[in-house]
Formats: sequence, C-alpha cells, structure tokens
Amino acid sequence: MNVTYLRFELLRLFRNRRFFVFSLVMPLGLYLAIAGPNRDERVDIGSGEIRFRLFYMVSMAGYGAMVAARGAGARVAMERSVGWNRQLRLTPLSPAMYFTAKVLTGYAMACASIALIYAAGISFGVRIHGEHWAQTTAFILIAIIPFAALGLLAGHLMTADSIGPAIGGAGAFFGILGGIWFPLPQDGFMHEFGQSLPSYWIAQASHTAYGGEAWPLRGWLVVAVWTAVIAALTVKIYQRDTARA
Repeated sequence: MNVTYLRFELLRLFRNRRFFVFSLVMPLGLYLAIAGPNRDERVDIGSGEIRFRLFYMVSMAGYGAMVAARGAGARVAMERSVGWNRQLRLTPLSPAMYFTAKVLTGYAMACASIALIYAAGISFGVRIHGEHWAQTTAFILIAIIPFAALGLLAGHLMTADSIGPAIGGAGAFFGILGGIWFPLPQDGFMHEFGQSLPSYWIAQASHTAYGGEAWPLRGWLVVAVWTAVIAALTVKIYQRDTARA
C-alpha cells in the first residue's frame, strides 16, 4: 500500500503542468534573464567576492527547490476540497506515510529544479569541484525542510482556491527578504532580519562552492527552529482536521 501510494503521488506530480511551470520554468527563466547579462559581475557575500553567475545559480536552484517543497501543500488543499483525504483515512495508509509521500514528491521535483539550474550555470561557465557541487546541493536540500513543512501546514489551513496565491506570495516574501532574488546589504536591519529567515541560508550555500563554510551556528539554529515550530503546528492542525472528519 505504501509503495503504491508513493508511486501514485509521483505520477500526479509529473502530470501537473502548472506546478512544472512554477518549480522549473520560472526559476530557470529568472536565472537566464538576470545572470546572463551579468555573468562576469562579482558580488560581495560577506566572506569575499564570487562571480554573480555562481551566486545566482545557487540562489535560483534554492528558489526552485523551495517552491517545489511547498507545492505539496497545494495537493493537500485540493485533496481536502474533494474529500480525498477522508477516504485515505479509511485505508491502512498511516499519517506518517501520508506526510512522507508528500515530502518525498516535493523533494523529487526540487532535485529536478536544482539539476536544471545547475545545467544552465554550467552553460554560463560555472566551474567548481565535484565535492563542492555535492556540498552546495546538500545545504540547499537541508534549508528547504522548513518550507516542506510550511507547505503541508498551508494545505491544511487553506482552500484549494486560496493556497495558490498564498504560496506565490510566500515565495516572494522569502525570496526578496531572504536575499535569494538579489543579495542583501552586508549590514543594517535588512541584513539582520534576513538572517532570521531560512531562505537566507539557502543563498549562503553558495559559500561552499569555492570551499568556504556555508553556515555558522546561527544558520543551523534558524533552519532547525523554523522546522520544529512549523512541523509541530502541522501535526496539531492535522489532528484537528482529522477529528472534524
């Protein structure tokens, strides 16, 4: 049953054209449009300067992964609107497997988005060591954990009609204020506020691309706290939703 459900979720995911646009096409389009003309510019990331094409490649790979991770919430909202989640509760499918399948399908799309942006970066001349590719990718995948939880929370709080604009608005909020769409100032309120968001630490994964440390202790704490709080809220809302069914 568990494997069958996971396979079903993957098939649904790859048949959703709208989700493909937001998770794959939009981040790629932004990278090509912005990084292309500025490929030889340099950007200060605090610990030194790197090529803009590298910084923005990591940022857009992280943005696409972030959108993909939150996308599970849209599927949850649609299932709730037609009563599919109530039908699933009558099956042997456990809540743990239900959530696991949603997260895994989101991560499958996240990996596809990352690979596509990396290919575009290579076409623009990005060259880094193999272990640095792996480290950067690992940090991105860790940093989007709270966004996977946020998507599931939103799916249990919002309707199928309202969750799309909400996810889009959240993406803009975290993308701009977290320094994914463009680098934040190196000091001041925007810098301090940005560091409190998990999206900020997605962009900081670019440090590992040239052998630097991606996150200090603060980065790990921000991602961990956001994940723990949102996951706890998601479980509570799911239990409340189950009790109402």
